[in-house]
Amino acid sequence: MPEPQKPTSTWQMELLGATGAVLLVCIACLISFTAWRKRSGKGKMPPGPVPIPILGNMLQVKPKDLAKTLQKLGEKYGPVFTVHMGSEPVVVLHGHDVVKEALIDRADEFTSRGHMPIGDRANNGLGIIFSNNEGWLQVRRFALTTLRNFGMGKRSIEERIQEEADYLLEEITKTKGMPFDPTSMLSCSVSNVICSIIFGNRYDYKDKKFQALTKNMNNIFEMMNSHWGQLYQMFPKILDYLPGPHNKIFTEFDTLKAFVSEEVKTHQASLDPSSPRDFIDCFLSKMQEEKERANSHFHLKNLVTSAFDLFIAGTETTSTTIRYGLLLLLKYPKIQEKVQEEIDQVVGRSRRPCVADRTQMPYTDAVVHEIQRFITLVPLSLPHAVTKDTRFREYVIPKGTTIFPLLSSVLHDSKEFANPEEFNPGHFLNDNGTFKKSEFFMPFSAGKRICPGEGLARMEIFLILSIILQNFTLKPVVDPQELSIAPTLSGTGNVPPVYQLRALPR
Repeated sequence: MPEPQKPTSTWQMELLGATGAVLLVCIACLISFTAWRKRSGKGKMPPGPVPIPILGNMLQVKPKDLAKTLQKLGEKYGPVFTVHMGSEPVVVLHGHDVVKEALIDRADEFTSRGHMPIGDRANNGLGIIFSNNEGWLQVRRFALTTLRNFGMGKRSIEERIQEEADYLLEEITKTKGMPFDPTSMLSCSVSNVICSIIFGNRYDYKDKKFQALTKNMNNIFEMMNSHWGQLYQMFPKILDYLPGPHNKIFTEFDTLKAFVSEEVKTHQASLDPSSPRDFIDCFLSKMQEEKERANSHFHLKNLVTSAFDLFIAGTETTSTTIRYGLLLLLKYPKIQEKVQEEIDQVVGRSRRPCVADRTQMPYTDAVVHEIQRFITLVPLSLPHAVTKDTRFREYVIPKGTTIFPLLSSVLHDSKEFANPEEFNPGHFLNDNGTFKKSEFFMPFSAGKRICPGEGLARMEIFLILSIILQNFTLKPVVDPQELSIAPTLSGTGNVPPVYQLRALPR
């Protein structure tokens, strides 16, 4: 039967309703465009693509490949431009000169932590990574002093890394040349170094609880860089009220913080202020010193969050860098051979490599630098913000505006690094084979917000890679040409592909 026709008045009402909806969208877009025009241009906010209401520049900025899309926008709009992550304007710094000018030359104006919804919700303004103002300054300064006192940059921490590397070699030896995924054992090895500083002890690689914790950290890194994680960064006010995979990341955070809280309780019960064993003891002693001080930043919640920050930052980024580095050495076996030749010449097989060997191992040093340059683990850095209305170049950036220093644009600058998309240790070597420094090398960011664990991380990456290659030759389970070295996820961080390798004793 033919469908009965609707009364003309009903049809007209529906048409008017549809027309009204389209008209409202058009008016909203026009208002958005007008507001954007008023805010952009010389003496105003930097230029950029026109945002649309609510979605911002989502059509131009692809969450699953954030750094590359921002790189392309930088080529179009210049070294300073604006994109809208949802409704929030973000100023992107593209290229070495502008990143250096902001983070180093004008560090005080660009020193605040920018808006990062996942970190903001997880830490609630506490800790070291996502905090600001006086709280951040005091706790960061305290953390750096404490880490130094427990051996960062001194022989004692070097010995801890070397000892932990011995446990790692035992685990690798147990594989007996069979294929294995190195993710878990590398996470355990690197995590144990920072655990010895924060908690005063290390954990067995087979400890189920410890394995679960390192898995939690790996999950957080992957989830933050997943499509859902990036959408949360853009639309937190909407996704906070919606179910979905993005909520799982906060369960992972809670699990890790619960572990840290238990460690803190154990330390409280056995604290001897005259003989601190680790970071937690030092923080507890500082809390006692400041218990009469109003609004002290040294309190229990800040201890848990600060210890958590050091725990996760000291584990995941370094272990992921080493894991990505091993993949690159599988892909390029000739480079692996040259590193091993240098290790044999300078160190031999009778002792472990040490930090002092580094100056005598320019090729190995160049490979370590090239791994960090090539993978650009955190391509956007963590977001900064301006501390006041800031005149920058020919623009004015309003106080509190989030800043993305695009580290990938520095680490992959073709003027400094010939063929930057190629993995080539020659980027850090002079013609005579000596090591070549570069001020473009900023994998840990730069300025006052530079990673507080940079010294520890650089030491770990060099020593662990050198010790592995001193003892094993690494072989892929497929033809090296078939290995993909492109990140599987690329948001605020680059996540390497999952792979297996065989480790053959030398």
